[in-house]
Amino acid sequence: MKSNSVTPLNIAGSPIGPDCPPYVIAELSANHNGSLDAALRLIDAARAAGADAIKLQTYTPDTITLDCDGDEFTIKGGLWDGRRLYDLYRDAHTPWDWHPQLFAHARQAGITLFSSPFDPTAVDLLEDLGAPAYKIASFEAVDLPLIRYVASTKKPMIISTGMADADEIAEAIQAARDGGCNELAILHCVSGYPASPAEYNLRLIPDMMTRFGVVTGLSDHTLDNATAVASVALGAAIIEKHFTLDRRGGGPDDSFSLEPAELQALCRDARTAWEALGKVDYGRQPSEKANVQFRRSLYFVDDLAAGDTITDRHVRSVRPGFGLPPKHLPELLGRTVRENVRRGQPVTEMVLGERA
Repeated sequence: MKSNSVTPLNIAGSPIGPDCPPYVIAELSANHNGSLDAALRLIDAARAAGADAIKLQTYTPDTITLDCDGDEFTIKGGLWDGRRLYDLYRDAHTPWDWHPQLFAHARQAGITLFSSPFDPTAVDLLEDLGAPAYKIASFEAVDLPLIRYVASTKKPMIISTGMADADEIAEAIQAARDGGCNELAILHCVSGYPASPAEYNLRLIPDMMTRFGVVTGLSDHTLDNATAVASVALGAAIIEKHFTLDRRGGGPDDSFSLEPAELQALCRDARTAWEALGKVDYGRQPSEKANVQFRRSLYFVDDLAAGDTITDRHVRSVRPGFGLPPKHLPELLGRTVRENVRRGQPVTEMVLGERA
């Protein structure tokens, strides 16, 4: 679904929009599992798989929550049932002193790296490191002051919209615009970990493009690639998926993340789907031209002498396609042949005489 109705954005030299191949972001999240070496290997693996970018999350437990034991600070149900928010984020965060090495390694590897900041101090750190873009996580889409602060960097911004209703999405977009962001995209998202494909309602994507007038993509938390690839046909210009070296690694996000071979398949198949959308073109394609000869056409199925009258016993529609098109059959009946014809000869205007 290519469209010129939204303004594309550009991240580190890569144009992103409906008329560009889908931009694939590998979300590193917590899948380093506390190992800087694993984080570096994830960057290399994302590059090898064909991802356009790899994304971090920049927070500490103290910048994202409070060290409290209260009931509301304890997760109930789901993947992280029973864990305190503070403990989960302490285990899952990417240490800030890793960031310079991660950015340098990504530059050396030839893949774009940017991050989701969760407070203004994270934005300041990322600005010092030259982050080319920013992502606002779904849970922060209602933090309009944070969005305005990110927007003040004048860098491209992507906002995930999980849990946000239409009014909240509009408010987030307005905050980004008010803060000075001129290159903006939103991602349709279901903030379940994992999420069911049945919950994704991908028909929202073209509606979001029309309603909000910005580049739209998908942050996909399903367990395979089908939903993400299908989203491309509906206009998704960005696809974000969590990425791990080993789904059995035991980290907080590993179980719903793609492994390297699956990320490679996503990059390949999403771009194939986009390429297959093409344009409105009823003309023959190059691969069809040699096969035109095998379409049906009219052939003589009996020998006829010059002057004989053609009846429905003498002509049939068969393959190949060197005779007149079958639509002309009613016009032939009752006409004569100018010359002798043989069985297996194509019917052409050259051999047709007047009506008997």
